[in-house]
Amino acid sequence: MPVRVLVVDDQELVREGLAIILDAEPDIEVVGQAADGQEAVALASRLHPDVVLMDIKMPRLNGIAATREIKRRQPAVQILILTTYSEDELVFEGIRAGASGYLLKDITRAELGEAVRGAAQGEAQIDLAVASQVLTEFQRMADVLARRGAPPSASRQTAAERAGALDELPPLEELTPREESILRLLTEGLTNAGIAARLHLSEGTVKNYVSEILAKLQANDRTHAVVLAIRRGLLELD
Repeated sequence: MPVRVLVVDDQELVREGLAIILDAEPDIEVVGQAADGQEAVALASRLHPDVVLMDIKMPRLNGIAATREIKRRQPAVQILILTTYSEDELVFEGIRAGASGYLLKDITRAELGEAVRGAAQGEAQIDLAVASQVLTEFQRMADVLARRGAPPSASRQTAAERAGALDELPPLEELTPREESILRLLTEGLTNAGIAARLHLSEGTVKNYVSEILAKLQANDRTHAVVLAIRRGLLELD
């Protein structure tokens, strides 16, 4: 069965362009289009898409709020947020709302199709530049904590460690070097097949490694694993 996609963007040309590109893929079907967050929530409830391609800044209800509401009603729906560099400050809110991926709007036709397919399979789709903004946000949180009178010992921690301490994250089992390399490739939004090709491993082996990474990081999914790794300072993104 084709991957069912709902396209959400307040710009008609962008929305229809995305729909045309995705409909041209033999295994993807655009089941609906929405011009704002409220319409997106309503259509998602009626059409039950596998993946929602979600713009951020829209009238009536923005993409972050729409993401939160769709995930509340339909937890199984995967939501890919379309972002631009001017919207980087909203990426962290998208994570908290339950988005499973973040794509820059300069993505290529081929990359868009692969991202939708990967999201439908529960794989994280995070552009490296977007993931870097998550780290920036945690650094900002750490700076706020320090200004509010964090204990002196906090100054000896990294920004990511101090930010992670806000959530009182439990201790972790140490990742192996191979698991660390796969974790870094997850930040590039690679599928299991893509990681397998990059590291010259079988896809089944990569799948097992990813499962082990999720277990060790106590993560719900691949996106959550990347976020937790950034919080704990396990990833230093450029």
